[in-house]
Parts: sequence; C-alpha cells; structure tokens
Amino acid sequence: MHFFKKTNIDFIGKRRVWYIVSTVITLAGIVWALFKGVEYGIDFAGGTEIQLKFAKQIRIDEIRSALDAGGFRGAEVKYYGADESGILVRVREGAAGAEAGAKTSSDVQEALTKAFPNNAFDHSKTQTTHIGAKIGAELKQKALFAVLFTCIAILIYLAFRFEFVYGLGAVIAIIHDVLVAFAFAVVCNGFAPWLNLEMNSTMLAAFLTIVGFSVNDTVIIFDRIREDKKKYKGQDLKTIMNRAINETLPRTIITSGTVFLTLVVLFIWGGEVLRGFAFTMLIGVITGTYSSIFVASAIAYDWIHRNRELKAEGASVRTAQKQVATTVS
Repeated sequence: MHFFKKTNIDFIGKRRVWYIVSTVITLAGIVWALFKGVEYGIDFAGGTEIQLKFAKQIRIDEIRSALDAGGFRGAEVKYYGADESGILVRVREGAAGAEAGAKTSSDVQEALTKAFPNNAFDHSKTQTTHIGAKIGAELKQKALFAVLFTCIAILIYLAFRFEFVYGLGAVIAIIHDVLVAFAFAVVCNGFAPWLNLEMNSTMLAAFLTIVGFSVNDTVIIFDRIREDKKKYKGQDLKTIMNRAINETLPRTIITSGTVFLTLVVLFIWGGEVLRGFAFTMLIGVITGTYSSIFVASAIAYDWIHRNRELKAEGASVRTAQKQVATTVS
C-alpha cells in the first residue's frame, strides 16, 4: 500500500520561507518565556517531597483535591510501590530552607489526615526529603550541559560519517527542535496548567529523546544525498538534495506517524505523571520531522553554496591580479 505517490517538491528552493517560520515560532516562545517566566518543578526549583503509606488504596484525584483545599495547589502527586498504596507528594518551595520544608511536610500530613479520617496513613513510614534551591540550580546546569554535550557528540559523529557541514546542519536542526518544543511547553503551560508542563527531570528526558529522534530522520536523508551524489554525478546539489528528500519523504512521514500515534495514546491514557513527557514528545516528533525535511539539508546547502561562491570570487580576483601584473610587466 502506498500512502504517497512520487513527489517532486522543491524543498531547498523554498528554504527561506521555512527559515522565517522556524525563527518566528522559536522567538515567540523565547519572548514568552522571558516575560512570563518558566515554571520549574521541584527538581529544578527546590521543594519538599513527602512519601505517605495509606492503610487503603486511594485515588490520585482525591489526594489532589485534598491538597488543593489545604492550600497546596499545583503539588505533584503520584503512586509508588507495587500495590500503589504509597503516595508521593512533591511541593515546590523555591529558595525556602529545610525548616520551611519540615513545616510543609507537617501541613501536608495534617491536610490529608483531615481529608481522609477513615484512611489513615502510617506516620512511622512517612519520609520527608527537602531539595534545596542550590541543588536545583546545579541540576539545571547539568541539564544544559547534557543537551550541549549531546549536540557536540552528534556533530563529531556526523562530521566523521559525512562532512562537517552536514553535522552542523543536523545540530542546528536539533537545537531548533529543542527550542520549539521548549517554547510550546512554556506557552501551553501558561494557557493550560492542567497539562502539567513544568520543567522537571521528566521534561529533560523528553528533550533528550527529541534530540535522538530528530537526528534519526536527518541521517537517513543525508545518507540518501550521499548515495545520489555518487549516482547522479554532474547534477547540481540543489536537484540532488530535493530528490533525496522526496525519495525518503514517505518513509519519514510513516515512521514519524507511527511514533506520533503511540504518543497520542500515552498522552490520553498515560496518566498525569507522563502527560508532560508525552505532550513534549508530540511536539518534538512534529518539529523533528519538519526540521529533517526543511531545515537540516537547507542549512548544509546554504553553507556549501556560500563556500563555492567565495572560492569563485577568490579565483576571479586572483585571475584579475595576474592579468594586471602581466599588463604592467
């Protein structure tokens, strides 16, 4: 079954349009983040984590309603343990110290005891962990280093496998994908807080997964460009690149489509804990597919084309200088 007939789209010729689209979306998200601020989770902002063991299983939404009523709106709640009788509550506190964390733990336990008088939790098994703002700052720094070193590793690998310019195109496409996914997460978290898109370790995992997914399709296209350059010697680079992208387009769309459908299921039925990850990955799959088709090869083409123009200009200048020197002599 063929979902796509043979296409002949001029992707490289329209590259400046896609540059503008990508720039506008990315800048809009960054400006929003600068003016509205980014909501960080307890991992990055610091806060208190409380583990509670209830006598009987209890629903997450009931816990959340009790915490909202107790003044802990926005607290992260999830199960732990094989029988899911354990509840993990995480409350953001920013730069508050350990004493404030102890009070938060006490207030949370009081609110839950009051809300569930017939389902007491075992106080002897209750554990409280305070995560300081300094640790959160270190995690944010390590998260940035993780993305940066991943991009450098991919650049080195693609420079060896293809050429440096193709590695550069792929890395710019990856940075574009992460920024667009970040922008959408920040903006959507502002309009729909129920999506739970605060920046935490789960979101960091999503961004790193986007990096890996994005480069996959890009490598497939670059591989086809390399094959077509050998097969169609004498043709210009623009024609070869357009042919390679069109030839791999059905595979790119179908592969990304299956991943997209899986993530839709995860987003709908994966629960609150995985909702942020699934949403960010959905955006990442879309923008990763987009950048593989419209951005990575276009960047490489512009770089190669510009270098050829510079070399041609240099050769013209040298020829002119020789002619002048010959005339004078």
